[in-house]
Amino acid sequence: MNEDKRNIPVVILAGGRGYRLREETEFRPKPMVEIGGRPILWHIMKIYAHYGFTNFIICLGYKGHMIKEYFLNYEYMHRDFTVKLGQQNSVILHDHHPEEDWTVTLADTGLETNTGGRVYRIRRYIPGDTFFMTYGDGVADINIDELLAYHRAKGRIATVTGVRPYSRFGVVERTEDGLVKRFREKPQLDGLVSGGFFVFNTRVFDYLDENVVLEQEPLRRLAEDRQLAIYEHKGFWKSMDTYRDWLEFNRMWESGHTPWKVWEK
Repeated sequence: MNEDKRNIPVVILAGGRGYRLREETEFRPKPMVEIGGRPILWHIMKIYAHYGFTNFIICLGYKGHMIKEYFLNYEYMHRDFTVKLGQQNSVILHDHHPEEDWTVTLADTGLETNTGGRVYRIRRYIPGDTFFMTYGDGVADINIDELLAYHRAKGRIATVTGVRPYSRFGVVERTEDGLVKRFREKPQLDGLVSGGFFVFNTRVFDYLDENVVLEQEPLRRLAEDRQLAIYEHKGFWKSMDTYRDWLEFNRMWESGHTPWKVWEK
């Protein structure tokens, strides 16, 4: 793997409570809610790993112990093994899995910490001057290499990925005389919204503190300082905000329509 990519960690925010998905998050943290039998957190990591970025930093909060247990037991849950019992007990692992070159740092960033505070608290784990950051509930078929190249070409402190989500409601277009002209079922919205998938230079820490909300003052100040670029992603993007989203994600997985699955295995 390109050594440069090993030095660019992927920070994933995985500490929120996910109130709008209470049917699942009552029992587990939102990033551990499953699509096709795997946590959405795993799907996000697979997207980055497909492009060679396998150094992950997971910002933990609500029920963070479950994410720790998932990775502590990862080898045993995804490989065959032989257990030798007795005083000299040992475990022999068999076979391999595609995630063997992943490095995963699990950092407790507080139960109620805001998004910017979570990023601020993991700064000691950033080895170089650049890192990715995204949320633990959204996936896309985004080209991570192109995103990084765009960020570097702009030469700014931060780059956010802009996406055009689909409306949750159908749209009725009407004529001037009060008749229905056209009905559009959940059209794609015109404006860009933040889809996560950030790239940051470590100078972003000058805009953060222990408890700040990233999406408020820090991004506003970065924009005012002309230090925030936006990369428009025109492909697939979807977040898991509600129980309906969870159902839709799993229907997509079962049907084989999985645009975010850019990896082969």
